[in-house]
Amino acid sequence: MPVLVETDSGVVPALLRAMPAGSHAVAAADRMYVWLDQHSDEYVVALGPSLPLELALSHAEDLRIAKPTVSVVLLREAFDTEALTRAMHAGVRDVVASDDEKGLTKAVERAHQLHLALRGPGGARQLGRVVTVFSPKGGVGKTTSSVNLALALADRGARKVCLVDLDLAFGDIAITMQLFPTHSIEQAVGSEDSIDLAMIEGLLTRHEDSLNVLAAPAHPDVRERVTPLLISRILRVLREGFDYIVVDTSPSFDDATLTALDETDECVVVATLDVPTLKNVKVALETMDMLNIARGHRHLFLNRADDEVGIGIDKVENILGMPVTAQVRSAMDIVAATNAGTPIVTAQPNHPASRAYGQLAASVTGEPIGPPEAAFATADATARSRGLFRRGRS
Repeated sequence: MPVLVETDSGVVPALLRAMPAGSHAVAAADRMYVWLDQHSDEYVVALGPSLPLELALSHAEDLRIAKPTVSVVLLREAFDTEALTRAMHAGVRDVVASDDEKGLTKAVERAHQLHLALRGPGGARQLGRVVTVFSPKGGVGKTTSSVNLALALADRGARKVCLVDLDLAFGDIAITMQLFPTHSIEQAVGSEDSIDLAMIEGLLTRHEDSLNVLAAPAHPDVRERVTPLLISRILRVLREGFDYIVVDTSPSFDDATLTALDETDECVVVATLDVPTLKNVKVALETMDMLNIARGHRHLFLNRADDEVGIGIDKVENILGMPVTAQVRSAMDIVAATNAGTPIVTAQPNHPASRAYGQLAASVTGEPIGPPEAAFATADATARSRGLFRRGRS
């Protein structure tokens, strides 16, 4: 998946349209380095027009030495002979005007051809993983958990993540993130036999933290027209273009939820410390056992896990027969962040709740998730990212 580095979110959609389906944009170069460390099959990096020329050439020089099979395409609003010469010396493969969409498309195609010539096809790309967030009881904070988990997994663009709202009647993902989608899963109805990644990407709404959202329909009656076959095919297509697909579900074993659970690789079960919820979760886990859903790949997440309620973690684990993966205590900060449309992982990266969501994300991925950090200053980001990249896998 080609990656674009561009700090101006206003120009990102146009640039991504000129790149292949599945292309990904990050707002900072440090995220690009982490992305490359995790995606050994990457073949091209496009450095957007908002990056200062000196900084862009410095990144190109780094990549020329450390990742010679990754081509660099430099996008500029204007350039002269001197800039072209310096770009060539830095190892840039192509310099393209930022408003030349056809030129960018052709430059990326040339980069792919070069990659194949240098490394060969390299076999099939590893597909993304589906993470379903489920609770059999409403009001436990499942949607808030889904949003923050997806943001933790995305890690400001280090991974490409899509958040799918499958609470088809009353989905709240868009309003929770203060997004105003022009398309939703409704526009895919009837397209079971023609879905591809380019089509699905046209239905997604991009969040500022490099997270893509497939919104629920605006009206509850649409859910009757969203078939299990459509959901299954959407999730399978999304695997081709994303590292992780986080699915928020309704609080019941309806057709949409069961389809998502059939497709899931990892299941996050959300519970709170009250007897009715724990009873429902216990029954749900027994049902999942009977259906052979996500055995050995379940993660128990406790929300509002306060000591004062009188039910301890040990008792929860004994009742449910599985360990607690992560827990979040009640906090007005979480509610305030949600009401402001800036989830806690983004609003306060070092908050205990943000660290808990990072712990949950690490359990899902099976690999460490870097500690949440505030945005770097440009100079610090450059130094830190270059050091990280040189220590990473080749």
